[in-house]
Amino acid sequence: MLIFHIATAADWAAARAGGAYTTSTRGRTLEEEGFIHAARAEQWRGVHARYYADVDEPLVLLEIDTDRLRSEVVQEPAVPGGAETFPHVYGPIEPSAVLRAVPVRDALAATSFSALFLRELMRAALLGLLVVALAAAGALLLDGTLGGWGVLVGAVAGAGLGVAVAVALGRRDARARRG
Repeated sequence: MLIFHIATAADWAAARAGGAYTTSTRGRTLEEEGFIHAARAEQWRGVHARYYADVDEPLVLLEIDTDRLRSEVVQEPAVPGGAETFPHVYGPIEPSAVLRAVPVRDALAATSFSALFLRELMRAALLGLLVVALAAAGALLLDGTLGGWGVLVGAVAGAGLGVAVAVALGRRDARARRG
């Protein structure tokens, strides 16, 4: 099951460096609260509006796979006797359980996580198109040279350049997402 947690970028960076995320909610630790507050996909925007809308520092939305957690996750009412339940994580969150950490401003701009997924898919398709275009350009540039091997050498060189550019862009974007 996927659950979501809003974190400061600084807390998330510290968790990645230290191996465990232990901030329960804004201004409270796991030790103080006893669990880490989380939300389902349809709930996190409301949590942001109620508790994080006035935060000036960068925030990230953690997408957490509960199957990768060692800690227990319990659905509990937000307030005693309340009807709406929220997932509570009774222990630290291992960074390996976090599938994605998306800047909250990007997540809020998207209509859903499906929209974020489609954006990532389109980005990957465009990078693939870049590789193919550079391979074709290389083949055209070296056509008729190298004793008939020019097309192949040009295509391989162009594709290699395209892959190098795609990898560099992917690393840059990954560093930007992690903070």
